[in-house]
Amino acid sequence: MGDSSGDRNPMDGELPQHPVALDEFEIDATAVTNDAFARFVADTGYRTEAETFGFSAVFHLAVNAPDDDVMGSASGTPWWVGVRGADWAHPGGRESTVDGIGDHPAVHISWNDALAYCEWAGRRLPTEAEWEYAARGGLDRKKYPWGDDEVDAGGWRANIWQGEFPVRNTLEDGFLTTAPVRSFEPNGYGLWQPVGNVWEWCADWFDPRFYGVSPEENPLGPSRGGARVLRGGSYLCHISYCNRYRNSARSQNTPDSSMGNAGFRTVAAVTS
Repeated sequence: MGDSSGDRNPMDGELPQHPVALDEFEIDATAVTNDAFARFVADTGYRTEAETFGFSAVFHLAVNAPDDDVMGSASGTPWWVGVRGADWAHPGGRESTVDGIGDHPAVHISWNDALAYCEWAGRRLPTEAEWEYAARGGLDRKKYPWGDDEVDAGGWRANIWQGEFPVRNTLEDGFLTTAPVRSFEPNGYGLWQPVGNVWEWCADWFDPRFYGVSPEENPLGPSRGGARVLRGGSYLCHISYCNRYRNSARSQNTPDSSMGNAGFRTVAAVTS
């Protein structure tokens, strides 16, 4: 587990490399889709934190909302804007819907929202170690789920940014924002798009120093923290800004945060 290509982000704690042994587990082939999340909401009446708070973070080129709903940009990341009425069912704002994109990943999902879905589904979020093992698809110490070839080698392999971030996307992979979850090719374990498309929440608290003390068997992450782990990168990743569309790349956010490029997939233990 950890960075083997030298592409690490120093503050993310991708080192040291360390061996990990895991009990058998089952993981979703794809991120949870809009259709699946809609079934959860219809069954439970659940309201996401974006709905409760009344707004969420939307990439500036994806906003589809009245001007009065746009609250302004985030400090330090002006391509993110707060939009009133943005949520999983209105990913660009109140003038958008998920009609016709039921097979895209559900976004504007906080860690807490993902946990609620898991409880309904009788599943759980993957640990960070489980996520990385599954994303690697059986390939040892490779940069990406398909190996070490870059994303655009011989045709696009993942949904990331092309062009000049954040002002111009040339759409060479066909997508400005999310793609259907079964786009591109699955890895050796049958996972579709573990990197690119949307960030995926993991169960663990985030600590960039944890790898130095991580237990070898079934690590669960730190016992406490202020942010939860996110893995896999998203449609906004670009080598000039965010090269975290790699197997070992790590990120984090507070468990109540929601944004237009974060979703999740679930796991369950395998019982005999």
